Amino acid sequence: MTLYVSDLDGTLLDAQGRLAPSTRAGLVRLLDEGLLFTVASARHVSSIRNILGDLPLRLPVISSNGAYISEMASCEHELVHAMEPELARAVLALIQGHGLMPFISTHGPKGDQLFYQSVHNEAQQSFVDERLRNADPRLRQSARLQDELHDPAVTFVVVEREAPLAALQAEIDALCGDAVETHLAEDLYKPGWPWLTVHDRRATKDQGIKTLAERYGLQDREVVVFGDHVNDIKMLRAAHRGIAVSNAIAAVKEEAHQVIGPHHEDSVLRFIETDWRR
Repeated sequence: MTLYVSDLDGTLLDAQGRLAPSTRAGLVRLLDEGLLFTVASARHVSSIRNILGDLPLRLPVISSNGAYISEMASCEHELVHAMEPELARAVLALIQGHGLMPFISTHGPKGDQLFYQSVHNEAQQSFVDERLRNADPRLRQSARLQDELHDPAVTFVVVEREAPLAALQAEIDALCGDAVETHLAEDLYKPGWPWLTVHDRRATKDQGIKTLAERYGLQDREVVVFGDHVNDIKMLRAAHRGIAVSNAIAAVKEEAHQVIGPHHEDSVLRFIETDWRR
């Protein structure tokens, strides 16, 4: 038996960030037949649930790039990888020292919260507007982000032009070393405004898949993963077979065992259906 794990945006989802009806129908059919399948995404589990809806996943999802392992239907976390308080404060100070404003996800007694202080460009406003449209219960506006770090920080997201983000990423990596995981990636839905994400070092998709397999007795299963972007590279390296969609960035294709069709043509579903039945 094989465990299949797919990224969402740019991989399993269509160009509008939706699960195409044909992909949904195919996955439902295969899951009903016993397919072992889940997703590993940069999205929070609440966003994953909004997109996948009633898709009958029997396994938890890996969300926020591996920061959480979560049960999709309830959005309850089985595992949370948050930063140490001193590390989170240091990251926030670096971001603010560059004159930038992050979004900060935290996890504590009140559950998951997503804080922002103010917006400074159109992409940050789009980030806020999307979460308002989706009635994201985590979203909070704060007078001072420093005051919100009494709960453990899980993710920092900074949305800006590439040059200032690259400079910030270099400084965070230099100061924090392997204590954090950083990704600088283009926003598929708003080109020209990339995101820099900062997580605890344990928050990676490959580690999330390994932990999931251990918790559910799947260590002996072959693992096949699908991805398209920089945050998928480590899981492609760790998998028995890493599959890139044709729209993936060059670095992902270089790591892949195979390149299939583009994300908007049901390519992941077609591959899984053929491979699993074989």
